[in-house]
Amino acid sequence: MDLGLKNRGVIVAGSSEGIGRAAAESFAREGAQVAMCARSEDRLRQAAAAIQSATGAEVYAVPLDVTDAPAVQRFTENVAKRFGRIDVCVANAGGPPAKNFLSVSTDEWRKAVETNFLSVIYMAKAVIPHMQRHRWGRIITITSVSVKQPVADLIMSNAVRAGVVGLVKSLSNEFGKDGILVNNVAPGYTATDRLKELAGVRALAAGNQVEDVYGAWSAEIPLRRVGQPIEIAEAIVWLASERASYITGQTLLVDGGIYRGL
Repeated sequence: MDLGLKNRGVIVAGSSEGIGRAAAESFAREGAQVAMCARSEDRLRQAAAAIQSATGAEVYAVPLDVTDAPAVQRFTENVAKRFGRIDVCVANAGGPPAKNFLSVSTDEWRKAVETNFLSVIYMAKAVIPHMQRHRWGRIITITSVSVKQPVADLIMSNAVRAGVVGLVKSLSNEFGKDGILVNNVAPGYTATDRLKELAGVRALAAGNQVEDVYGAWSAEIPLRRVGQPIEIAEAIVWLASERASYITGQTLLVDGGIYRGL
């Protein structure tokens, strides 16, 4: 199936590992030109080299702190010059640490807002003018099933990521007339380093093993397993494609069915 992504200019933030890396590779396999960014330069370079070798696609990788608005703007302008256009932006950043409410400092709240909310604003402001010029664009945020169903021990994620959903809906309303679709992908329990961290916190609190925590999660999920990054990535790529041309302002849950609401 042709997804209409060949030669599209794509930015994937937080793409040195996990879901972001899987998304960058999936776009590259569709023939897109892919710009990758992340804070860890070594891991980013290694991921970019591996993706370019595996797919033959053009991959541009630059270390970037997505909480630095001027740096995000410079990165975006460089991508536009290199690719000639920016069609897709996947706004992604690592989630806040697992903590309960009383243990979270004010500085940690501020950092969570900067990393997981303001970074989306910075990226959207940088890419939207480029998308408007071609009257075609896709902005996709990556949050969590916590935007629908709060997750224990993730108080900062539960609060801040919900704001991203409000932003997504607002942007979709404002820029739909320009051919720009704005959507959110909300993964459930997915096999990433982030999940390992949460499993460690849960295991320590309960006095059991990490494997027991994974087993308990799997038992809660209708599909009886945690997800894989590639499964989230394929949903992101589809949502960015021509096949999802009448979907905007939505949150797509990719959670194995763990969300219990209607």
